[in-house]
Amino acid sequence: MGFLLMLGPLVVLHELGHYLVGRWFGVGADAFSVGFGKELAGFTDRRGTRWKLSALPFGGYVQFRGDMNPASIPDPDAPVEEDHFQARPLWQRALIVAAGPVTNFLVAIAILASFNLAYGRATTPPVVEVLMEEGAAGAAGIDVGDRIVSVNGHRIEDFGDVTPLVAPYPDEPIAMTVERGGRLLDFDFTIPGYEEQDRFGNSFHVGRIGIGSTTRDMVPVGPLESVGLAVRQTGDILDMMVTGIWQIVSGRRSVEELGGPIKIAKFSGEQLSLGWQSFVSFAALISINLAFINLLPIPALDGGHLAFYAAEAVRRKPASPRSQEWAFRTGMAFVLALMLFVTIIDIASLPIFGS
Repeated sequence: MGFLLMLGPLVVLHELGHYLVGRWFGVGADAFSVGFGKELAGFTDRRGTRWKLSALPFGGYVQFRGDMNPASIPDPDAPVEEDHFQARPLWQRALIVAAGPVTNFLVAIAILASFNLAYGRATTPPVVEVLMEEGAAGAAGIDVGDRIVSVNGHRIEDFGDVTPLVAPYPDEPIAMTVERGGRLLDFDFTIPGYEEQDRFGNSFHVGRIGIGSTTRDMVPVGPLESVGLAVRQTGDILDMMVTGIWQIVSGRRSVEELGGPIKIAKFSGEQLSLGWQSFVSFAALISINLAFINLLPIPALDGGHLAFYAAEAVRRKPASPRSQEWAFRTGMAFVLALMLFVTIIDIASLPIFGS
């Protein structure tokens, strides 16, 4: 249930982004589908668009007029008419394609901004108040009362700025500058990696250096500041996603940390059991994830289309329909293979297999 409540609205909003911007530019749509495969239910509106719910709930699509299939490959045999997607100028096609991921980013920003407005902004002075004797920071010479000035060249204004510079980087070097008695001291050491588990038994490999703070105040923020803070939070989450994927690609993290539909469904149900606030916060995270994945320059994804449009802008002519078709077939095969791979990882991580 949590999975459907999570993914369904996010997919609908993503596809609505494509659809509404397409309608704004006068492009007709033959189909708007939530899910892929066989149609389970649907209706046709007065504009001729078929709105449907399909059997496989792992995404969705809008098939615009003049497209040969849901991947927006132009139909070489169809005459280009005024309301066809391919009849639109390049910049309009690019905006229509980008509208889906942008909508997902806006949804996440709206969720985070709402929480910021309701609860305020957490502020914690960047002063070490808790120090683990066996922690890496303590072993390096950092002491209670030190004020953290920078981490790996990033200026620290709040203790919360430290976590995203430490937790995603287990077993990697760190350079910290602290202020002690009016003097600046530099410390270089390695962030130890720890296997941690949440209340549901999910394991995470994170970096910890053994420092903390006990002071935490909530400062009220206005509407504009809440949005600005949400944009920054979205950027931080996106940065951690990119870092995590790069670490997996470069071999610094296990591929077992990749998650597919089964793991998302599991996490969705767990967050729903914790209450609506945890569930909605997790929805913001998944919305950012959907936007990021769709912007990857892989044919069959939105990023693949945008890559073709970038090439078209440089070449001043579009790629041939046949080359686009082969590229999107290859991209779709890659996406399906990746989904199969992460699903196998998800299944292998289930408790029934002893993980």
